[in-house]
Amino acid sequence: MMHVSLRFLVLILAPVLALAVATAPISAAERSRIEAFLKTTGFDVALDSIALASSSAPGMLGIDPGDFGSDWTRLTDEVFDTEEMHELAVSILEQTLSDEALEHAVDFYASDLGQRLVEAENASHMVEDDDAKQLEGQEIVAGLVRDGSPRVESLKRMNRAIDASGIALKALQEIQIRFLLAASGAGVIDLEMSADELREMMRHNEGSMRNALQMSALAGAAYTYKDFSDADVTAYAEALEQPLMQEVYELLNAVQYEIMAGRFEVLAARMAELHPAQDI
Repeated sequence: MMHVSLRFLVLILAPVLALAVATAPISAAERSRIEAFLKTTGFDVALDSIALASSSAPGMLGIDPGDFGSDWTRLTDEVFDTEEMHELAVSILEQTLSDEALEHAVDFYASDLGQRLVEAENASHMVEDDDAKQLEGQEIVAGLVRDGSPRVESLKRMNRAIDASGIALKALQEIQIRFLLAASGAGVIDLEMSADELREMMRHNEGSMRNALQMSALAGAAYTYKDFSDADVTAYAEALEQPLMQEVYELLNAVQYEIMAGRFEVLAARMAELHPAQDI
């Protein structure tokens, strides 16, 4: 399963983003304030970290990334151009993010606690060894459970607030499906399943995938916020549960989904330059 950062985890699908654009608030924030908002909240770093998810692409196709050599780095640098992704995010948010929601989020993340959270989250986003991060997070969770710490529930509460609609799994599945179909269309793989068959296969495995996603999210949160007090973690959970913060995250996650899905489709097509077709 593709691993992405928890804090800006994909929550909603493209039709919802299209609806958000169609019903954009009259008092949308202007570009300069959007730029400041991205930096204050740390979403600019979260956007840059999308490129790290590209490491999971060959594995989804049953291909050894080592076969690509230096060409793989060159390709991902071109496809996951940070300036291009940033520009797209700003353009979408200019049309969809209300002044009220922007100000609410900035007020929180500009606070002492907010800036410490952003610093920790930015560092966590850019950790390239996700397996090592997951392992350390799992060890932290195991220790908290042994001690009967209420912190575990606070971390789960944060995760529920981030995925308030409970559809993160569906979004991740859709990214994978779009990537596989694009790779098949480009001749990178020989895909013997239709889109409907792929979705049915994923529905069949949803229970185990949802459990794995929740455990991964919990370990990721435990790692990211390991240096924060229990009171800080609880305060953050409460902040994430506020309606205006929910509005902000809905839009930010929609932006990240749209960018990630689009970039993975481009990557699939470009991979035809690097590797012959394979069966899957």
